[in-house]
Amino acid sequence: MTRRGSDPILPTGDRLRDISPVLVAHGTRNPHGVNVIAEIAEAVSDRIGTTRTAFVDVLGPTPAEVIADVDRPAVLVPAFLASGYHVRKDIPRHVVAAGRADTVVTRALGPDPGIAAVARLRLIEAGWEPGDAVILAAAGSSDESACGQVHLAARQLESLIGGRVEVGFITTASPSVPEALERASRRGRRVVIASYLLAPGLFHNRLHTYGADAVADPLGADRRIVDLIVTRMRAAVSPYRRNAAVRR
Repeated sequence: MTRRGSDPILPTGDRLRDISPVLVAHGTRNPHGVNVIAEIAEAVSDRIGTTRTAFVDVLGPTPAEVIADVDRPAVLVPAFLASGYHVRKDIPRHVVAAGRADTVVTRALGPDPGIAAVARLRLIEAGWEPGDAVILAAAGSSDESACGQVHLAARQLESLIGGRVEVGFITTASPSVPEALERASRRGRRVVIASYLLAPGLFHNRLHTYGADAVADPLGADRRIVDLIVTRMRAAVSPYRRNAAVRR
């Protein structure tokens, strides 16, 4: 990526001075989605120094290509909202392929209370009001643990909006968004979909075809997302980290 101006000067002793930050996203053909990932990486760069982007699908560069090209140990942050196949399998394979044993992979972004706060804001922007039925719509995964993390994210959002949040998956997992929407519609209330997606793309476009009364925007380049990415990196380079949790 191209930086605007010079990198920030981190204080002496800050471990982030000695690493190459990499934000790893899924990838999309939607130019708006690509721009959102670039905006997030740019905002992280403004905080801790040049942050490169990599993608596990659809477009490049791949994580392996980026890792092999950096001159310092890479710290990869999976820009995923749950730890599904791409986080557990794809990214570690790229690390092995790059042949860089000094690479560290952080936890995925979600679930996290900061993400729930952004989802609440997007609901409000979409016209949600207390009493509306809410469906948290996620991409879906064949990994039961990842699906469980989405349900945890729904509980976190519930704590902020004061009402039940149902879960619906766009692909693979059950219940599907249309199934969740059909159940919610029986109650005779407006139904609003909260998009548990980071950026626009094919999956978010589908949400507009299901007949909900309103669809919230993806999470996007909110400062709390940026804060979370920096937090993940700091935890990964901390001398007190649990090695097994971050090294792949």
